Amino acid sequence: MTSWMLPAQGVFDGTITGIGKSRIMLMSIYGEKLAAIDSTSCDSLGHFRISLNGRMPGMYRVKWSKEGFVDLVWNNQNVQFSTTGSSPEDSLKIISSVENQINLAFTKLDRLNQSKLQLLMPVVDYYPPNEAFYTLITNEFEGIQRSQQRYLDSLAGLYPNAYAVRIAKVYQTPFLPVTLKKDVRINFLKQHYFDQVDFKDTALLHSMVFANKAISYLSLYSNNRLTQKQLEGEFIKAVTIMLSAASVNTEIFKFWLDYLVGGFDKYHLDEVITYIADNFQDPYACEDQQRKTALQKKLETFKKISIGKISPDMEVPDNKGKPVKLSAINSEYTLVVFWSTQCPHCTAMMPRLKELYDQQKPRRFEVMAVSIDTSRTAWTAFIKEQKLSWINVSDLKGFGGKPADDFNIYATPTIFLLDREKKILSKPISLRELEAALRENKLIQ
Repeated sequence: MTSWMLPAQGVFDGTITGIGKSRIMLMSIYGEKLAAIDSTSCDSLGHFRISLNGRMPGMYRVKWSKEGFVDLVWNNQNVQFSTTGSSPEDSLKIISSVENQINLAFTKLDRLNQSKLQLLMPVVDYYPPNEAFYTLITNEFEGIQRSQQRYLDSLAGLYPNAYAVRIAKVYQTPFLPVTLKKDVRINFLKQHYFDQVDFKDTALLHSMVFANKAISYLSLYSNNRLTQKQLEGEFIKAVTIMLSAASVNTEIFKFWLDYLVGGFDKYHLDEVITYIADNFQDPYACEDQQRKTALQKKLETFKKISIGKISPDMEVPDNKGKPVKLSAINSEYTLVVFWSTQCPHCTAMMPRLKELYDQQKPRRFEVMAVSIDTSRTAWTAFIKEQKLSWINVSDLKGFGGKPADDFNIYATPTIFLLDREKKILSKPISLRELEAALRENKLIQ
């Protein structure tokens, strides 16, 4: 019993069976960003204590391996829990902490109810309305939603300031009347998804709730039957509603702005980012160029590298040390390829790109391959091995170099097809799209 007595200050007091004397990391959560803030070791039974004294309320991660972790609420209340190393989420038991009992219970209830609603939805849509079973199913469909809302309302009444209750309110989806037909249900959700979200509660940024809410909302607009251009058009509609809803609070607006730009950049949805850059500004941006935020600089750069704009110029040393200027390349078309020997997609693409380049008769497009490597040896060895005879350049500064900064390079490969005036014609994101862009401009058969 003595080992379970909690000291007066705030702690996570846990037992994780099956992990031995592992190192326990305490991590803060901000959206999807994790930061290690403390650590300790557990004893042979997997028991440990770690202090949260002075920490701000929020969600924190207790982690002991890559896949081994639990996320817990901290709101100035001691937390006592147990779980297993092999199945931490499913076996999590909250021994002491009302906040975490609320969080765990609501998460399980919401997951179960959403599964039930997904199963019932096709029946509601297609079962003959004049049959008794239809009435039974529709009553169940609405009853599940009302029951969960009553449960959440009761929690809010009992614990109005509970962090876990405030998170649950954000996760709660709008009530879907059974009278809504399938074709209008999604539009209803799109218009009412944020009706009950308190965008003034900035403390919730110290959890994943706003990141998860953004993902679930964007999923309403996603459809694998859409082309990329159509998908970008749908996401533009989504971000307009999202950022307009969040505009009542500067911090949450900034969080979503940064989060959306980073996500769309990762998937090369450049038209969406260009739209965001044209229509929304980092609220913390400053007109003083030296003091502009990193996000605002990124948004401004995206405007400069959108399709139809003249590409930024760059001067970079080639593999023999001679400076090469992009604007000085005298070719009908120029293919600028940002790549790295450390990128498997890049090294796999290069042989096929070399085939396309060498097959030109006459040569109509030049390749300026900008390496994001930091090792001259690795870079030059690959050039020699693959016999890459096009223009090979690198400042050997990786993603921290000026070319990478000027072109917003955060992943490789990133490709730009330019015309003679160095206007950006396309930004293909795969070998297939690259070949399609070259074919469209009659550069290959």
